[in-house]
Amino acid sequence: MKDESYPSTESLVASLQETDSATSGSRLARLKEGGLRLVVWLRRHPWLIATFGFVSGVLSFFLVERHEGVARAMAVAMLAGWLLLVLERVLDRAVKRRFGFGLPPVLVRYLTQFTHQESLFFALPFFFASTSWNSGQAVFTGALGLMALVAILDPVYFGRLATRRWLFLGYHTLTLFALLLVLFPLVLQVPAMASYQLALAVAVVLSFPTLAGAISVPRWWRGLLVLALLAALGAAGWLARLWVPPATLRLTQVAVTSVVDEAQRAPAESLRSIEAGRLLAEGLYAYTAIHAPLGLSEKVVHVWRHEGQVVDRIELEVSGGRAEGYRAWTRKRNFPEDPRGRWQVQVLAADDRMIGTLRFGVE
Repeated sequence: MKDESYPSTESLVASLQETDSATSGSRLARLKEGGLRLVVWLRRHPWLIATFGFVSGVLSFFLVERHEGVARAMAVAMLAGWLLLVLERVLDRAVKRRFGFGLPPVLVRYLTQFTHQESLFFALPFFFASTSWNSGQAVFTGALGLMALVAILDPVYFGRLATRRWLFLGYHTLTLFALLLVLFPLVLQVPAMASYQLALAVAVVLSFPTLAGAISVPRWWRGLLVLALLAALGAAGWLARLWVPPATLRLTQVAVTSVVDEAQRAPAESLRSIEAGRLLAEGLYAYTAIHAPLGLSEKVVHVWRHEGQVVDRIELEVSGGRAEGYRAWTRKRNFPEDPRGRWQVQVLAADDRMIGTLRFGVE
């Protein structure tokens, strides 16, 4: 994307007048004029687009709960918007060759802002629902919330963000990264770990033109340096995954219990503490209901910890589609001779990203 200054309403009106004088009379000219008039009208009512982005994002989250087909259609439409942004220059040249005029730059800027708003408000409800707020995931989700706020504040978005190329491209790439983390599981039923890998790969590839254009060393060395930076960026992104919530996975019910009703697939009781003698005699279940999109099959791990130390890892498979979550549990019978103290059962995705935590004490 090019560095652009804040497009005031006056500049939009000036562009509209230039369009009127340069291309008046034809149907294409009227179409171009109509597009600019729409932008001018929206600029005079900026709260409309922000409200639409927020409401549509929240509605899409609840549509996943009740009608995933509609939510997937919205997701595909959002991907189409990003594809148009990626092909902006190609489309601009094609329109110029065919009709003699290109896409109005101010319209492209406005559509870019709209795409950022829609993408962030679409993804945010999923991340808010899946974030473990007592972990580093709160930093990532909080950053997305701040980015969404910037997207609806025109003076900040155009006057501060868009004028700084590196910052704007980082914002652009991180927005797409967050959106893909939601769309890959939702639309393509790609598991959490593969979704993260694919989204990270797309983000790294999109950063290539920026790095290549910013490095001014001789050409031969530039290629090696760019490849090294891309590899470092990919490695850093993978190591930072523990701070990124698995957007489409979340716990809907949890319990630590000594008995599970297998017919009802429900815990008989939920314990906050248990006596050591009972624990050693009966063992303990970690019961979790995990919500995932329809058609998605996920491998999750129950990691049992005693006083912060890992004592067991038990894998299980969950399937998506049930609004109340896929009900599954693991049972642990082998405990230390002295099991007293604080215990946790961390529920992790296959790539070790946190889904949630169960806590109990042994007396």
